[in-house]
Amino acid sequence: MSKVIHVGSHNVGDGNPCYIVAEIGINHNGDMDNAKLLIDSAVNAGCSAVKFQKRTPELCVPENQKGQKRDTPWGTMTYIDYRHKVEFSEAQYSEIDNYCKKKNIAWFASCWDEPSVDLMEQFDLPCYKIPSAALTNDKLVKYIVSQGRPVVLSTGMSTSEEIDHAVSLLNDSNYVICHTTSTYPCPIEEINLRMIQTLRSKFDSPIGYSGHEIGIPTTVVAVALGANLVERHITLDRTMWGTDQAASVQPVGLSNLVRHIRSIEKAMGDGIKQIYDSEQSARTKLRIYNT
Repeated sequence: MSKVIHVGSHNVGDGNPCYIVAEIGINHNGDMDNAKLLIDSAVNAGCSAVKFQKRTPELCVPENQKGQKRDTPWGTMTYIDYRHKVEFSEAQYSEIDNYCKKKNIAWFASCWDEPSVDLMEQFDLPCYKIPSAALTNDKLVKYIVSQGRPVVLSTGMSTSEEIDHAVSLLNDSNYVICHTTSTYPCPIEEINLRMIQTLRSKFDSPIGYSGHEIGIPTTVVAVALGANLVERHITLDRTMWGTDQAASVQPVGLSNLVRHIRSIEKAMGDGIKQIYDSEQSARTKLRIYNT
């Protein structure tokens, strides 16, 4: 039984509905209209929150990649210029904040560097996400923890020892540890859903699942295996330009995912055998009693 933590107005942990995060990430391609349509999709599906990604390109793009040329929908440009193209500004995040309040859905972000955390602090987010890429960045992990908000830690491309060390830095903060495999899209044989149970047996915290596979059944199974939070990338169209689009769920699929998760939660029951009222008629009619 995992402990329960508070993420905004939601309780996350055993005995509570799964916290379902629609990861917009950078699938908006730098377009505010796309971002709002994706937020609308998450609201219509019944998600708990939407999530974005925030980077400071000068800090996050390796020096040897900054000048590399890349073909984009906006023409050929350097990688650093492309990264700027898909990053929202402070003013745009303020617009997102207001839009999410209007739509009554929580939002938060994966922060890849300290200035990004500083920018996000003004919005009073319910939590922060530490992306898998930053799990071994002790300085950033400590800085995020120092803000005093709940933390969602993603564990892709990490060893067990690296996960243990990162969790040790979370101290007494409220946190969720997310199992994930950082391949986009993830081959079915590399999803390794049993890691959810491994993490549940090892850590006294809610456990989550961040999926990058094609399709939704495996994410539903993650909830049946004990995931208290699930996250899936969402897109308006999987054929859109962008590295994460193919591993994302379209609006109809997102609605189906939420519906199936809520059905599975009802179906799990309490594990205590009982005779239901709906069975009584059949019991009376069909049960052959010893005489």
